[in-house]
Amino acid sequence: MTTTRASAETAQIPTPAVSVARLFADRVAATPRSEAFRFPDGAGGWRSVTWEEAGTTVRSLAAGLLALGVRPEDRVAIASTTRVEWIYADLAVLCAGGATTAVYPTTNAEDAAFILADSGSRIAFAEDDAQVAKLRERRAELPDLERVITFDGAADGEWVLGLADLQLLGAQHLADHPSAVDDAVAAVGPEHLATLIYTSGTTGRPKGVELPHRCWTYIAAAAVALDLVHDDDLQYLWLPLAHSFGKMLEAVQLQIGFATAVDGRIDMIVQNLPAVRPTFMAGPPRIFEKVHGAVVQTVEAEGGVRLALFRWAFEVGRRVWDARVEGRRPGIALQVQHAVADRLVLAKVRARFGGRLRFFICGAAALSTDIARWFGAAGLPVLEGYALSETGAGACVADLDRPTPGYVGRPLPGSEVRIAEDGEILLRGPFVMRGYHNRPDATAEVLRPDGWLATGDVGELDAEGRLRVTDRKKDLIKTSGGKYIAPQTIEVLFKAVCPLASQMLVHGDGRPYATALIALDPDALARWSAGAGLAAAGYADLVADPAVREEVRRCVDELNTRLNRWETIKDFRILDHDMSVETGEVTPSMKIKRGLIEARYQALLDSMYEDPVLS
Repeated sequence: MTTTRASAETAQIPTPAVSVARLFADRVAATPRSEAFRFPDGAGGWRSVTWEEAGTTVRSLAAGLLALGVRPEDRVAIASTTRVEWIYADLAVLCAGGATTAVYPTTNAEDAAFILADSGSRIAFAEDDAQVAKLRERRAELPDLERVITFDGAADGEWVLGLADLQLLGAQHLADHPSAVDDAVAAVGPEHLATLIYTSGTTGRPKGVELPHRCWTYIAAAAVALDLVHDDDLQYLWLPLAHSFGKMLEAVQLQIGFATAVDGRIDMIVQNLPAVRPTFMAGPPRIFEKVHGAVVQTVEAEGGVRLALFRWAFEVGRRVWDARVEGRRPGIALQVQHAVADRLVLAKVRARFGGRLRFFICGAAALSTDIARWFGAAGLPVLEGYALSETGAGACVADLDRPTPGYVGRPLPGSEVRIAEDGEILLRGPFVMRGYHNRPDATAEVLRPDGWLATGDVGELDAEGRLRVTDRKKDLIKTSGGKYIAPQTIEVLFKAVCPLASQMLVHGDGRPYATALIALDPDALARWSAGAGLAAAGYADLVADPAVREEVRRCVDELNTRLNRWETIKDFRILDHDMSVETGEVTPSMKIKRGLIEARYQALLDSMYEDPVLS
């Protein structure tokens, strides 16, 4: 039995704060001596600051922005990797009454200039000289940009100031106007613009999503009702804060008061987790795919007794996990086996993450059910969530008691989900954006007068009101034989089946059958090739090696055994490079740019339909 609409009651939600600025001020006042943030100290260790210390820093920066003339809802951009200064800058902007324009640090100069110009940003925080250089290069196109504040770059004392310069300005402003920041915070209301996040855009120019303060404060209040995290938790935060997922977690922290270890260096996650020992962490599917692939590859390379023990332990873990998901209690025999499996294998896997993780949160894209079950078997539940930039990264999240793989849970308390007649997911609640910046036409296309937001995703609700997302509406493939294929489902499954895979693009709209372009993960490929005894070579040489192609073929064959006949991949090509943000083929949130890729590799795709036998 299924339903077409699900909602949650509002009774459990505490009254949301008037603004994120007020939420921060209240947090500092409530727990001044509790740990707020910890971050790398530059010497291999970690430095910790209290909420009171964070409040002092943010106050001086906010006063500095006021001294520079920031007015209510003025846009202030931040172009930086995730670091504690990003959070300080963001909170300072909000406490000054301004609105943050989030810019991914990987954004090129042309697109960064477009975002700053379209948003009308008057001031920009730039992480280092590289980020400052982008703005200098396009300065003529940025007439509204009056000043740049750099975290680590060289300041010139005029157009470019350092953080210390801004704090000095703030100290003087507070000396002359002691209540300036308090007055600015008091003037901010729920509908004032808080954040402008530009969608990564799988096609065309990105659109600026206007998120008022109510979006963040509502999600933060709803987190209390969900009862997932508490003030004694420790979060490990590496997600890009330019993405709504990271920003949402910042708001939840202010509401609940737990500490956060902040380090946006992706290559340091594995090293940092055992040192930080967090209790929860969020990430997109790619991080879970990479961890799963690395662990499985390492054990399979060793083979023998250890591999057999590993497989046995995870099979036992899966049976226990499935019982939990189904609401059953494992039998005594299974409990005994699980205790042994946990001591010999599963606990060692958890130790790689610090040994204290209660759960992961996964969002931004679909996660393979196989990979979700693998983590669950290890005693590391992955709670899948669902949202868009247009909803402040909050809409649905799985239940910790029953985190069923493939389901992103029920709507947040006080919000609604509905399935339209054509299967499109519609959302309504306080988290919905107020519109696209300078784009009333685009706003009208997705935001209805009655408050429902058309997501562009296709999904279904089960009898319990839990949502399952199947694909993007515009991405559904209809073969020339009239069969529909959901490409994302196949692509996600393949990355679970094939540890070598980084990305897959399934193609076949209007074609007689489905084919695929496959990109391999450089790290996984290097590990596999070393174990297979292949001579050291570059990526392009390895993907051309017959042994690599045969391994990928084996994975495609395994994938096909799990698909309907009309969905099977009849042919594939391996690209000579990984798809990445740098190549322009994936967004910063790791979604493939389907239209761009299909246009770029049209000849390669066409070549897979030239065989008359297959056709």
